[in-house]
Amino acid sequence: MYSIGYLSRHTRVKVPTIRFYEDKGLLPRPDRTAGNQRRYDDTALKRLLFIRHCRDLGLPLTDVEGLLSLEGASGGDLNQAHEIAERQLADLRDRISRLRSLEAELTRISKACDGKHDHVCAVLHAFGDHSECAGPHVHSK
Repeated sequence: MYSIGYLSRHTRVKVPTIRFYEDKGLLPRPDRTAGNQRRYDDTALKRLLFIRHCRDLGLPLTDVEGLLSLEGASGGDLNQAHEIAERQLADLRDRISRLRSLEAELTRISKACDGKHDHVCAVLHAFGDHSECAGPHVHSK
């Protein structure tokens, strides 16, 4: 049996986050000692490592919940796991595309000024006027 501190150190998940996962139902409520300390078993440790890996891969909690709900599933029900992976990959590719667009625009802006400040700074002007941009580059969804 493991303490919450051990789980935190072993998985590199902060204690408040572990408690949050418990509150969300992602981790089962642990047994408690007579002193009311949480005690986790190997199953909880493995589940927390699974959650941590999913989060490291960028999956939102709703998708982590979906994957956890597939535990013990078989057949066509497992298609959901593939759909989640495909959706995450599409989202990642979209973010990469938007970041490349931002990179191109920031490169253009940074080269708009020679760094000598004896005139109006073209960089400040470019940051202040979106109509000056070479194309769309919205960072967030």
